[in-house]
Amino acid sequence: MPDYRRYRVPGGTYFFTVNLLERYPNDLLVRQIDLLRTVVRHVRAKRPFHIDAWVVLSDHLHAVWTLPPGDDDFTNRWRLIKQGFCKGLPPTERRSKVRIARGERGIWQRRFWEHAIRDEEDYVAHVDYCHINPVKHGYVQRVAEWPHSTFHRYVERGVYSLTWANGPDTDWAVGERA
Repeated sequence: MPDYRRYRVPGGTYFFTVNLLERYPNDLLVRQIDLLRTVVRHVRAKRPFHIDAWVVLSDHLHAVWTLPPGDDDFTNRWRLIKQGFCKGLPPTERRSKVRIARGERGIWQRRFWEHAIRDEEDYVAHVDYCHINPVKHGYVQRVAEWPHSTFHRYVERGVYSLTWANGPDTDWAVGERA
C-alpha cells in the first residue's frame, strides 16, 4: 500500500469524491437520500462544517466543504457519515472475508478522494463540477432536473440561472455562471 498523505489546511475548503463499494449498477444513495441527509445533519451538529456544494448520485457523491477555523479533520467527519449511513441500513450487502474479519460493512469504498481548494478559480471549478455531474453521467439532460444537489440553492442566491449549463455547446468547466 502506498504511503498516502492527505494535504490538510486548518479551516480549509476541500472537494471530495466518495464512492460506494459496488458502483454499477447501484442506486443506493438516491434510494436512501433521506437517511444520508439525516446522518449528515447529525454529524454536522457534532462536528460542524459548511456545505459549499454537494451532489448525490446513484453510486457516488461529490462535495465541497469548508471546515471551521483551526480545524482540518475532514477524515473523521466522513468516517462518521459513512458509519451512520451503514447503521441505518439492514446488513444485506455482500462482504468479503477481510471486511467480515474487520467488522466492516460492504457499502462504501474505504477511502475517499480529497482536494484542497487553492483559490477562487479552483473553488468555482469544483462547485460547478458538483452541479454538472448528473448531466455528465447521463442521469438528466439539464442540471435543474436533478433534485439531489445544492444547485437549486445557488439558483435562489442568483449565482446560477435555472438554465445554467444547458445546451450542447456549454463549456461548464470554465466556471461561467448566471
